[in-house]
Amino acid sequence: MIELKLIAEEDLINIIKWNENTTSDFLLQWSGNLYSYPLTINQLKYYLRKAEESQNVFIYKIVSEENKMIGTIELKISDEGRTIGRICRVLIGDETYRGKGIGKEAIFKILKIGFENLRLNKITLGVFDFNKSAIKCYEKAGFKKYKLIKNKFKASSEMWNCYEMCINRNEFT
Repeated sequence: MIELKLIAEEDLINIIKWNENTTSDFLLQWSGNLYSYPLTINQLKYYLRKAEESQNVFIYKIVSEENKMIGTIELKISDEGRTIGRICRVLIGDETYRGKGIGKEAIFKILKIGFENLRLNKITLGVFDFNKSAIKCYEKAGFKKYKLIKNKFKASSEMWNCYEMCINRNEFT
């Protein structure tokens, strides 16, 4: 069982550690083009401050039963009417927790926050077409693919395609 807790500045060092000895493609895969490689604490602090100021971006740390930060997940309100949200920057950073259903549990918890607490009507996300395990996780949570955007991001050696997926409040159980 995991918990989602709002991230604090002192938690950001974990994200830096998870990105040490990785590639620019790894950073692109979980953060899109928000950050530049190599990831720095200043980039994270700046984004956290902007998120806190906006009141439309909620950055959560994923916390294990042992009260250890093992990942991050973000929910943004993406329209002026405050009815559509977007899940982004999902990262199970602690590799020992990958492949254990943590992502699925985090997705269900963030959907609950979005639909029940924020009263959103629809939640979307983007996922690279080669990330089969993430796509499977999102589909298990009720997301459906509705668009494939070809050549969305330039990775180190190729262009990456991205599926757009969504779930409506009445589809969430």
